[in-house]
Amino acid sequence: MEGDEIEDEEFGFSRNYFLAKELKGSKKSTRKLSDLELVDEQELRAVASSIKPKHENEILSQLKCYKSLYPKWVFDLRCGFGLLMYGFGSKKALLEDFASTALIECAVFVINGCLQSINIKQALLMLAEVLWDQLKTRRKTPRNLPKFQQFSSRSVDELLTFLDESHGEGDDCFVCVIIHNIDGPGLRDSETQQYLARLASCSNIRIIASIDHINAPLLWDKKMVHTQFKWCWYHVPTFAPYKVEGMLFPLILAHSGTSQNAKTAAIVLQSLTPNAQSVFKVLADYQLAHPDEEGMPVNNLYAICRERFLVSSQLTLNSHLTEFKDHALVKTRRHSDGQDCLFIPLPTEALGKLLSELT
Repeated sequence: MEGDEIEDEEFGFSRNYFLAKELKGSKKSTRKLSDLELVDEQELRAVASSIKPKHENEILSQLKCYKSLYPKWVFDLRCGFGLLMYGFGSKKALLEDFASTALIECAVFVINGCLQSINIKQALLMLAEVLWDQLKTRRKTPRNLPKFQQFSSRSVDELLTFLDESHGEGDDCFVCVIIHNIDGPGLRDSETQQYLARLASCSNIRIIASIDHINAPLLWDKKMVHTQFKWCWYHVPTFAPYKVEGMLFPLILAHSGTSQNAKTAAIVLQSLTPNAQSVFKVLADYQLAHPDEEGMPVNNLYAICRERFLVSSQLTLNSHLTEFKDHALVKTRRHSDGQDCLFIPLPTEALGKLLSELT
């Protein structure tokens, strides 16, 4: 009976608590995020970078402890394993210090997964060229070694085959690929992860990667982890700020007005090829010359770019437009006559300033 009385008492207390909450009602705050006075992103980043870091001595002591692991990491790589670094803090400086001090006898190739868009085929092409140069420097005479000029015409499968095939008996020549944020936005899609897993299984490649997202292991299945990547997991919290990784992401408390959009567009365009920049200039010049129109028809853009030898086919133009749209530089809308028109989502003044900066 005593136990039942205790349970009834606890039930009554809980019931009275929730009844009191219902009677009181919930008060909603009238404050909104839009009420905040936002500042320019460049100014906000400058202030954030001036904040003095704390516990510097403890962090340096921790990094010295990691340096004692460098010989073990090199041994793991020579045994054919991949290194996967995880833990709080940016691991960019740690991985690059490891490469510059412990991997001086190897060629090192760096991929920044924090970038929004990465061309995996272009990365494989450059990797093949790096391996080719390394073999040439060591005065090897490998069989079936393609010429330097032939790599650009090869497919992804052919490039992976070259990176995997043996180029001489007893040859321990390999390229170390450092992938900062292998779980980053530019690499986390399934197809790219499959290519990276195949790359990691190549006999002439060793992968050193870092992850920061808590769900990063969900990117791989059992075969990819144990057979292809062959990860050796290392918990290396550095507590270092994500300065480089955070540069490409907008700050919540930063003003996202027209001026900031123009600055972002300028940064993106400067990272593109000269042909892509020229295609963008054609579209921008048309928009400035025809401010009252809804946009530039795709067929007109292709005709002008073809005439100026900026593109060789519609497929080439589409690849440029896809890149523009991925970075929100160009948008599409339907013209009144049914055509698809392209336009740059910037006011005339900001667009003119952007063109002058590019020039």
